[in-house]
Amino acid sequence: MHLLIIAPEQIPVPPPVGGSVEHCIYQIARQISSKHKVTIISRWRPNYPKKSVLGHVTIIRVPGKNKKTYLSNVIKKIQGKHYDHIQIDNRPTFVHAVKNAFPSTRISIFLHSTTFISPPMTSKKQARIDLARADLIVGNSLSLQNHLKRNFPSIAHKVRYVHLGVDIHQFRPKSVKRSSSSRRFVILFAGRLIPRKGIPVLMRATQLVRKAIPSASLKIAGGTGKPGYKAYLKKLAASLRIPVTFSGYVSRSGMPRFYRSGDIFVCPSQGHEAFGLVNVEAMASGLPTVASRNGGIPEIIKHQRNGLLVTNYRSPKAFSKKMISFAKNRAMANRLSRQARKDVMRKFSWRATARKLVSLYQH
Repeated sequence: MHLLIIAPEQIPVPPPVGGSVEHCIYQIARQISSKHKVTIISRWRPNYPKKSVLGHVTIIRVPGKNKKTYLSNVIKKIQGKHYDHIQIDNRPTFVHAVKNAFPSTRISIFLHSTTFISPPMTSKKQARIDLARADLIVGNSLSLQNHLKRNFPSIAHKVRYVHLGVDIHQFRPKSVKRSSSSRRFVILFAGRLIPRKGIPVLMRATQLVRKAIPSASLKIAGGTGKPGYKAYLKKLAASLRIPVTFSGYVSRSGMPRFYRSGDIFVCPSQGHEAFGLVNVEAMASGLPTVASRNGGIPEIIKHQRNGLLVTNYRSPKAFSKKMISFAKNRAMANRLSRQARKDVMRKFSWRATARKLVSLYQH
């Protein structure tokens, strides 16, 4: 099988920093290429080659300042070539042009969130039209699959899901556990600095945690397209009088070290979290994990088996209780984090993701 993957127009593959969608594309392609030919087409930026060949993966990069020019350049580059299947990641609006160029080729949309099938990015009517043009729609969680079927019943028969994965060799526990007598308690968060990620809830929870554990501090990895929101978060941290370190964008190669720098990972998502790859990375890294019980997160974190879930995730107090329980009960924290690592190794590898995706495309 020769698979073409069309990446979004914003970030090159592989991504220099951030770019979770582009990172997923690259990791999945690497695994599929052990048995199949894969071509990725993505955004070109200065200092990136126009073409890279990595084993059986060919990456072609084209310029494009916006979706329209990028898509036009993509079509020009791939027109007239043969592919057995075309996968479009996170851009349902691309399907129409790609289908016109390849009317007899099966086309799938791989969705990583609800963002590009919902306002303000698109209308529900337009999303339905775009999704209907695809032969297959793949979500990254059962939760996202159910959301698609519920909101777009006319295309429900086309919808499937495949969980994402993690590099279990790259993301691994630190070799020496910090002793329970250690005075530091470092809380980690990783993700975009946007309102729906729930960082203000986490900051207020950290303030409550510090009443029981005065040494508690917060480290945040992630960037934002809106400097004003980061300024608001810094002002909030100052008003709450909590120690917060903003690490900014952390490279993919730097993330394993970031996870190993903490004692606990918290994912306080306030909106629908389709999958939550950061949770899988944290669990693979041996971190006790606390997260909102929403979206696809409960498919990864099983409460009191491999982490703790917060049902009332709007409440800082609800989060603080779970965070304190991990800090006070290191035996429980170690037991759950060990099980988390085992569960990730068994269920959430990139090899498993690639195998399931290929099975869908071949059948």
